[in-house]
Amino acid sequence: MSLTLLLQAAADTANNPSTSAALEKRPALLSLVYMGGLTLLILWLIVALIRFRRQRSALAAVAPADLPEEVRERLGTTSTNRGLRVLRLLFIVLALTVFGFHVYWARFAAQTNEPFQYALQRRDARNRRLTDSVLRGWILDRTGELKNALARFRVENGKIVRDYPMDTQFAHLFGTDLGDAGLERSLFGLQSGEVPEALQVVMGQTIQQKATKDIQLTIHHEMQQAIVDELNSIKDRTGKVMKPTPPAAVVILNPQTGEVVGMYSNPTFSIKEAQNRTRWNQLNEDKNKPLLNRTLHQFYIPGSTFKTFMMIAAHRAGIQDTEFVCSGTGYLAMPGAKPIFDDGGAKEVHGVIGIDRAYEVSCNQYFAQMAVKLGPERIRETAKLLGIGAYENPADTTRGRRLPDIWNASSDAVKKALAPTEATMVAGKLDQNFTKFDLALEGYGQGYAGQMTPFQMALLVAAIGNMDGNLMKPRIEMGRPDEVYSPVLSPQVAQRLREIMGLVTGGPEGTARSRFLEVKAAGINTGGKTGTAQKILPLLDRNGNVVTRVVYDRDPKGNVIGQRTETVLDIDHPRIDSWFLCIAPLERPQIAMAVLVEGGGYGGTTAAPIAARLVLKAKALGLLGGEPKKPAAPPPNKPRQGARQPAARR
Repeated sequence: MSLTLLLQAAADTANNPSTSAALEKRPALLSLVYMGGLTLLILWLIVALIRFRRQRSALAAVAPADLPEEVRERLGTTSTNRGLRVLRLLFIVLALTVFGFHVYWARFAAQTNEPFQYALQRRDARNRRLTDSVLRGWILDRTGELKNALARFRVENGKIVRDYPMDTQFAHLFGTDLGDAGLERSLFGLQSGEVPEALQVVMGQTIQQKATKDIQLTIHHEMQQAIVDELNSIKDRTGKVMKPTPPAAVVILNPQTGEVVGMYSNPTFSIKEAQNRTRWNQLNEDKNKPLLNRTLHQFYIPGSTFKTFMMIAAHRAGIQDTEFVCSGTGYLAMPGAKPIFDDGGAKEVHGVIGIDRAYEVSCNQYFAQMAVKLGPERIRETAKLLGIGAYENPADTTRGRRLPDIWNASSDAVKKALAPTEATMVAGKLDQNFTKFDLALEGYGQGYAGQMTPFQMALLVAAIGNMDGNLMKPRIEMGRPDEVYSPVLSPQVAQRLREIMGLVTGGPEGTARSRFLEVKAAGINTGGKTGTAQKILPLLDRNGNVVTRVVYDRDPKGNVIGQRTETVLDIDHPRIDSWFLCIAPLERPQIAMAVLVEGGGYGGTTAAPIAARLVLKAKALGLLGGEPKKPAAPPPNKPRQGARQPAARR
């Protein structure tokens, strides 16, 4: 489009200021005129620089032919002219540099610069105002029924307000306008990416807006509430409900499709309250971290649940039939290292055992030896297939990368909003920085394997639960086609691993057998894995503040050469986290679950009973197959009747 046509369109727009189209076209048109003018200016300067570069003055044209060449050059190009040309060139370079920065930050940074992406979600108030300028669609749960809406509008004192019937239950998933973007900002408005460009507005083109559509999620509202109720009623050793409730997290997926059935992190917060800046700052500074979504972004030591990973790696490597000795003297990974025992110490002896019984009784010695036999390369290969970052250097494991592409979602905005922090481990070359002893510790979920999220552990067990042995991309939007993240196992191997997991909940020596008797009585066959992990935390004083101490650095002669402050660790009282992984029903799993309770003690004591009750709830809701309650069809992709159409933005 030429500049003349653009100016004519501007005149036509100005003659009709009463129309909404004119209000949208004018700023878009001016933006195009500005960009076109700037482009023409830069092109004119470049052409002028090339055209007049070798042009000589009239004096040089009539000068005697026998003049030295250097004199003739000075007649055509004076010092002043040369200076002006340098300034002209400098101006062009600076203009292109500024324009390049503008193009990068406006067009490419939001797609390629990961730190900028999350900073933009958190701090860009303009984006939030534009998002709020549209009437968002309703968010429905798995049932698709309006009465079960998770986010809706209602009239309050003559005003339309956004309402969240399950405010705290979905706080981490929906997000707020002040923190990281959640589903609210990623599904609707500017964050969704469905906003027309300036040229589309000027040409009268429109794009289908998602801002006023209803969105149906795969999460069942009753399943989510059941998770909340379970985590709010955790009991201590005496049988009393723990107050305050301990931090905990639960993730439930359908391993065949990747659908998220439930996902909750405790403690939580109120979406409505967190829209207030003062209250949000208080939550952000709370030492209990209620704003933190522990399912996606909190690292934990996985303990014995990580033996599931080693079992997968062993079968992939074809060494699953290997037997190891579990003795009273423990396993010595290398000379000079501490012997590795099972939880019961030297008195817990299993003798010569294979992988199935080692998994059933949760034998540390077996899986420590299996990790060493596998070696870093084969462990690294399996980690990659499961979405776990395996690094050579321990320092690289703390980078905190996020993995948006692991999601099956309708837009990049949704993927970024739900992107989990990458779970990591070390699987580098064996040397003085990463020894056989370190590798053995990883074999049973300790040491450098200690950076797993509940979300990652749910994905890990979901790969076994899938009938084809595939890890499906998780999805939270109803109606999307299934997507495979990676093929992990063959169908035959996946079937064998499900049978081994079934020994934990149904075998004669299963560590969770007693906790799943009621589930078994209900006719549900399950598989699982308990996990208990000790985490050493900083020592706290009476006021809950971290205790520190001054450490003096000395030279070989004992002279003080410096000092530093370090945190005192409470070595004598580690926090004992409780884990449980579960799949059900075993014949064709419809749920894959990870349960984590901070400070919950043994996995079989705290996390396993929670998982068992949630399996029964899933059956009651028809989520385990048989005669399930069929979810309602996804709502039509049409704007709600009477909804105000969003204004076009650039």
